[in-house]
This record gives sequence, structure tokens and C-alpha cells, in this order.
Amino acid sequence: MLELCLGGRLTSSFKASRILTVTAHNIHSVPTWPNKGLNKLYRLSQKFSLKKSESVLLPYLCYSTVSVINTSGCSVLRQYEVRIKREVGHSSSVHTHGITVDTNEKKKQIQMGPGLEHFIANNKQSNNTLDGDQRKVLSRRDLEKISHPYVNVADIDGNGRKVYFDVYGCQMNVSDTEVAWSILKNHGYVRTNERDKADVVLVMTCSIREGAEQKVWNKLDHLRGLKNKRAMNKKTTPMKIGVLGCMAERLKKKLIEKEKSIDVVAGPDSYRDLPRLLSLADGGEATVNVLLSLEETYADVVPVSLSANRMSAFVSIMRGCDNMCTYCIVPFTRGRERSRNVDSIVEEVRYLSNQGIKEITLLGQNVNSYRDVSQIQHAGFSIDKDEKTHVVKGFKTIYKPKKGGLRFADLLDKVSQIDPEMRIRFTSPHPKDFPDEVLHLVKEKDNICKNIHLPAQCGSTRILELMRRGYTREAYCELVIHIRSIIPDVSLSSDFICGFCSETEEEFQETLSLIQQVKYNFCFLFPYSLREKTPAHRKLVDDVPHSVKLDRLQRMCGLFRTEVAKINRMQVGQQQLILVEGASKRSNLDLVGRNDGNTRVIFPDVEVEDKDIRCTRKIQPGDYVSVLITNSSTQVLKGIPLAITTLQAYHD
Repeated sequence: MLELCLGGRLTSSFKASRILTVTAHNIHSVPTWPNKGLNKLYRLSQKFSLKKSESVLLPYLCYSTVSVINTSGCSVLRQYEVRIKREVGHSSSVHTHGITVDTNEKKKQIQMGPGLEHFIANNKQSNNTLDGDQRKVLSRRDLEKISHPYVNVADIDGNGRKVYFDVYGCQMNVSDTEVAWSILKNHGYVRTNERDKADVVLVMTCSIREGAEQKVWNKLDHLRGLKNKRAMNKKTTPMKIGVLGCMAERLKKKLIEKEKSIDVVAGPDSYRDLPRLLSLADGGEATVNVLLSLEETYADVVPVSLSANRMSAFVSIMRGCDNMCTYCIVPFTRGRERSRNVDSIVEEVRYLSNQGIKEITLLGQNVNSYRDVSQIQHAGFSIDKDEKTHVVKGFKTIYKPKKGGLRFADLLDKVSQIDPEMRIRFTSPHPKDFPDEVLHLVKEKDNICKNIHLPAQCGSTRILELMRRGYTREAYCELVIHIRSIIPDVSLSSDFICGFCSETEEEFQETLSLIQQVKYNFCFLFPYSLREKTPAHRKLVDDVPHSVKLDRLQRMCGLFRTEVAKINRMQVGQQQLILVEGASKRSNLDLVGRNDGNTRVIFPDVEVEDKDIRCTRKIQPGDYVSVLITNSSTQVLKGIPLAITTLQAYHD
């Protein structure tokens, strides 16, 4: 241990009652994976409030920089760099500029350093650790709070600071924001919906396309102005700006160098570290943690919603992706695939059901490749540890089949049994991972929506091969036919990219013909955007002019609108079950909800019969309403509410 004492020379100019803050910055090297060739340097700090002649013990590390700060003025009075060379079998001490460092190890106080409990903090069972001469049983939450062994809990407390979230990108980013907010809330932060009043602004970013990143850069320019304006007022708390998510991982160096106003950069697997990073940022230095993990799933973190009176929720079941499509940045920003254990997912879904949530969406970058290998045995399931994963006929992967674990069909079945009145959706799947077990389950369970997202990306077999999608156009079309043979009323959606490397006009026409042939209920359509680090960036040439990409996108959107208008028009006259979300944005006289296929349906806000209580009442958000469809457009359906019902009663 290092004993740090304030000598008379250091405090001679201060009154004895003046409290100083001493911050010891310890820098140490943590080995990376074998043969990776690089070691990461981490800066850990600990703060102490000392009066004259007081001392404190610090964990021993080879290099230490000690700063003495006047807390009343928040200015660094002096900074000392102390290098200690430890001799084996001897104790040594150094006296430098009024700071005494004593390296004599005190075995009886070794428990002040990191103990075994810091490495088993996620263990579900109780853990014992020595605290002085007493044996104390630490709760799971206590273990989480001390998971930063060189930082006091008080140092990483938010102390009521206001945090504002700005979210960009996909549903997974919304889910990640709820995880980050849950962690910060447990450390004393308070959320605000007013950006100008926030002490901390965290921007959840997306790197999937250049346009998404440009929006974030524009937002950071705006936030820099707010931060500078706040800094001019000495009576207000300085604003901290943090960048979270995929863009943080991909552009960590550029963010720090270009945006000097950024205080915190945290990748998708680093949200547990946010309280410590924000605490270190108080010292005036930018803090970064973008390490990807092979295990992190945030299974033990209960997400806290950012919206009030919500009827639906996202449940993240797996993270990362192993498919390595040549155009996609996800494997490089979110890492390898890893799945949450079934029990934690079931527990979260049951909690949401008890909170009145009527619809959940199971989330993952490759959601239907879910595979829980956390336990050899699961209640109600027989697991063959040697059973290999298999893909749809005509599809292939770049990786070997994986063995063992509970699969997506097992999870989907178990989740569907929690609450028969709760709708279940899932996204985003890969077409290769649709075994018949999943399709038959979707057909048989009334509360699993007959809505399947089936990303095609392109209609040309040659381009699909360049994209490394693992299937041909023919195999994809056969899968569509197979799905509709099992689920005749299925609603399909898809993703398409136009203008991929070397795509010709004839190959683009194949994409248009696929959209026309399959007849999707919804499509996400984008021009190709080259991403650094991806295989396409290294091996292919982005040779389709931007003007050509935009022209193809316009034609693709026009064709889809024509086709979806026909599909929606065919639904006029049908009676559909709608989950009510709330008032329509265009008129307070109308309500809006979604049908089983995830299409928005608008209908008048009137009193109708509630079949459960056999009398009329006003329709409320969260109600299931039987609606007669009377009109349609390319984006919405319109109808007349007939009665308030339940999901089970409607299907009986």
C-alpha cells in the first residue's frame, strides 16, 4: 500500500481547517487477449478529503501521479509525479515535495484492495468478503457498487446531477439507453427532459450509415455551443457531454481529437462504467472506455423506460453478430454474438407484464440466432450439448455450426406463456435462422404476432454473394413461399440497399422485381453507405455514383409505395384486432394503434361496448379494440371501432 501524507510544506499556506481534495491517479497496463500485440492503458483514480496532518492509504501501483486540489476553487494547486521502485523483500519510501509515500505492505489492511468479490459480482449466490475483522454478506447490488475496486462509491455518485439523453438509430439503441439510464439512476443521477438544464448530456449514436453519423456531428456542434455558454456563467455547474453507442466505438479517436468538448466516450459494452467515467471527467480530462466484451449482456440490469404511460417495451435478448456481411459495421461496433440466459429474460418479461405492458419486442442484432449456453440444464427443457445449429435449406454461414444451448424457439415458447394478453414481436432476424419450429410456433400462438422481418438487402444473386449474405435470390424466394405455406396471413417486412459496390442497372432491376414479387407490408430502403473497417471497405470499390444511388432509391421507394397501397387496399372490409397506443398526432378526435402486422390503424375516439363488462366506455391506451377497416393509404389504415375486447377472446 502507499501511504500518502500531507506535509507541512504543502499545507503551510492554508489554515488547518481548510479541506483539500487529494486525487491519486494510478496508471497500469492490463494485458489483452494473447497474440493481439497491444496492451491497453487505464487510468484509475481515487479522491480523498484531508485536513492537515491527516493521511490515507492507497493501493500500490508502480506509477502514481498525485494532484492536490482546493475544493473551494476547484483548482489544481500542485501536481506531483512519484515513481516507486519496489524491491523484493524490502520496504521502501520516497519523500517528494511534501508528500510522503511509504510502500511498506500492511497485510492486515490488504482487504482495502480489490478482492475476489470484484470478480464474482454477477454471481447469483451470496458472496462473503472480509470487512475489517467482521465477515459481511454482500448483496448483489452492493457488489455492483464496488465493482470499481479503486474508486469509492461516494466518488462515482451523481449527487442529483441532471442527465439528458439524445437517442439516434435503431430499437437496440433505445433499449441500450434504458440500460444506461438504469445504471445512472442507481448511482444518484436524475433525468431531465430539458436539454438546456442538464448537467450531463449523453448522445446515443448510430454508425450504420453516413447520414446517421452526420446527424450526430451536427448535434455535437450544437451541444458544444451550449457547453461554452454554460461555462461563461460561473454560478452554474459545468455541462458534461458524453457519446455512447456504436459511433463511440468506431470513431473514439476522432471524437476526442475533433470534438474537444466531449468528456466521455463509452461503447456499447461499457455502460456499467458510466458512473466512473463521469466522475473522472470532473477532473477535466476526456475519459474513454470502448472495450468490447465476449460476455456482457446486461442481463442483471433492469432497464428503466424513458417514456411515461408506455404500452410497449423492448427486451434485449442477445447482442453482437457473427455473420460478417461485407457492408455491415455491426460486428465491429457491437462485437461477437452472445445471448442472455433464459431465466433473466423471462424475469424481465414477467416484470413488464406486471407493470401493464401489452406488447414486447425481443431485440437482437441477429435475434433468431439466440442460443443460451449459460446452463447445462433448464427446467422444462431437455438439452443436447452436442446438438448443432442448423440453417434454412439453401442458406449457409461463414462460421462452423455451434453446439448446444437453448435456441430461439425455446425462448419464444417460454416467453409466450407468461401472459396470453401480451403481444410478442421480434427483430431483427436473419433469413437463415428460421427453422420450422419457429414458424409453427408463430402460427400456433395467438399472442405471437404474425409479422416477420425478412431482410433481403438485394434481389441479385451476384450482389448477394458480394454482400456475403449466404443465400441466393432463389433460396430467399423459396423461404418466402415456405413461410406463407405455414402462416398464410403473415405480414412480411424487409431491408433493401441500392447502389452496392459494382451494382449494375440490370441487377438493380432484379431488386425491384423482388419487391414486386414478394409484396412486403413494409420496407426499410437505403442507398449504400461505405463504412470503414468493413470487408467491403477493405476489398471492394464503392464505384456507384452518389447521384445514381439516389435515383435508384427514389425508384425503389416509388415501387414499394405502389405495391403497399395495393396490399393495404385489400384489407378494406376486414375486421382486425388493434392495440391502442393513444391519440393520433394529427387529430385529438382520433386514436391510433397497430394491428397484428404492425400497420398503424386510425379510428375515431368514441365510446364502444366493452365485452368484458357488457357496457359502453371510452377507449383507453392499452385496450384491444376490434376495428372494421374502411379506408387505406400507403402508410395507414382507417376504420370504425366496434368493441373493446381481449386478445384471447378475439381469437376464440
